[in-house]
Amino acid sequence: MTTKRGALLVAAVAATFLLSACSSPDTDERHVTDGRTSRWDENAGAPEASAFMHVTAPKGATEVKGAVQINPQEDIYLLSFVTSEKNAEGIAADLRPEEPLKVKKVDFAPDGQLFRHLGLAEPQTLKGARSAGVCPPCVKDDRRKKVQWIDIYVQTLKAGHARVYLKAF
Repeated sequence: MTTKRGALLVAAVAATFLLSACSSPDTDERHVTDGRTSRWDENAGAPEASAFMHVTAPKGATEVKGAVQINPQEDIYLLSFVTSEKNAEGIAADLRPEEPLKVKKVDFAPDGQLFRHLGLAEPQTLKGARSAGVCPPCVKDDRRKKVQWIDIYVQTLKAGHARVYLKAF
């Protein structure tokens, strides 16, 4: 009888151990403690994004917005503003993409809702938005040595103006 009780006690302890080992902490607690989640840097905006990308909103640009999303592997920098179509083209050319801006089919936002954080639509979901991407180290752009990639989208507005969307990491 004692052996059966001992075996049951060992089985109960083992089951308790397995159950506790398989359970995870509360989701909100994990966000705070394990460093595997993303968060917005509430103290960073357009100036920080602009400085990281080495892209300045042209004089007279309006609706200048920016944000920095802190991520476990690489941070994402967002910058957007409205300027003249000519200035938008100049900014795209200054990034030195291998291909010029071109219209791509409207797509869903695979990387979540980044620009929505700025109160904007995701640029890849906008009909007629032109885009290009560039790897600054690949084109030997020494101004942007620390930037791995920049996506630029230009959305034509009315009266010769355009909204520029920049996303970098």
